[in-house]
Amino acid sequence: MNEFKRVLVAGGAGFIGSHFARLLIEERGCEVVVYDKLTYAGNPDNLRSIEGDSRFSFVHGDLADPVALSQAAAGCDAIVNFAAETHVDRSIVDPEAFITTDVIGTFRLLSVARELGTTRIVQVSTDEVYGSIANGAATEGWPLAPSSPYSASKASGDLVALSFHGTWGLNVSITRGSNTYGPNQYPEKLIPLFSTNALTGERLPVYGDGMQRRDWLHVRDHALGILCVLEQGGAGEVYNVGGGNERTNMEITKGILAALGLGEDLINYVEDRPGHDRRYAIDSSKLSALGWAPAVPFDEGLAQTVRWYRDNRQWWERLRDRSEFTAWQSSWYANRR
Repeated sequence: MNEFKRVLVAGGAGFIGSHFARLLIEERGCEVVVYDKLTYAGNPDNLRSIEGDSRFSFVHGDLADPVALSQAAAGCDAIVNFAAETHVDRSIVDPEAFITTDVIGTFRLLSVARELGTTRIVQVSTDEVYGSIANGAATEGWPLAPSSPYSASKASGDLVALSFHGTWGLNVSITRGSNTYGPNQYPEKLIPLFSTNALTGERLPVYGDGMQRRDWLHVRDHALGILCVLEQGGAGEVYNVGGGNERTNMEITKGILAALGLGEDLINYVEDRPGHDRRYAIDSSKLSALGWAPAVPFDEGLAQTVRWYRDNRQWWERLRDRSEFTAWQSSWYANRR
């Protein structure tokens, strides 16, 4: 198993990245440099528990700035890239932002890693690059068939990363995680949006018939899967990180309402979004062979997550009060009610 003394976590103020940064410090004891642009979804509050730790440092920077990125990565023996635009809905409205960050930004990070001679790189991707899966589960060799600008940008970033391995031998691996949930997730994705809507008495906007199926993975299990790839993954290899918990969006919606003791009258069926994939499913046996397995039962994890949003209103109320959230919600759902 590879051991690392100093790791750059790009996008480490975001949801999964912040959980991973804390994991590195608390369970591996290594130095962590978080490099983050602090877009609307980047939140310094996610790092409060480690901000006073001598092993932690934060650099406010953009992947588009190779000088700042190079300075932050200097002395790091590994880089894990979480930095990305990730919300499918937003990619439909502003696809250029996704290409800029997820493709060009990934290219710049890989270029810096190559120039510095960084020992190890992990590119964090998504199961959405496989597109909608009618039957079975996608393995890492499954054809890429992205449907949205978001998934297309992530698939492109994956291919750029693999090209750096194939051309220059860069020691890079790719992880493709399934839908991730848990504490500290910005309240625009399904579980935090519906939880916080319900807690404020707002209706829950369910796309179409609500029968879209996703595989759900707790954020701690996801972070541990990425750590396993960082330490044991092969150069030029791709690893699926799935929870093995397929649920429909409607099941998730009703589960949130039940956890809060609320009725289903809060459900509001709205017009489906364009190109909405029907089902995602991935086979994670390749990663399981390295010793990783998800540990958080879904029903337990969902209930814990909903309770976290119930008990931490100050964390998300500040975010929902900002114009970045209110303007987006009002514009996106205006014609779907």
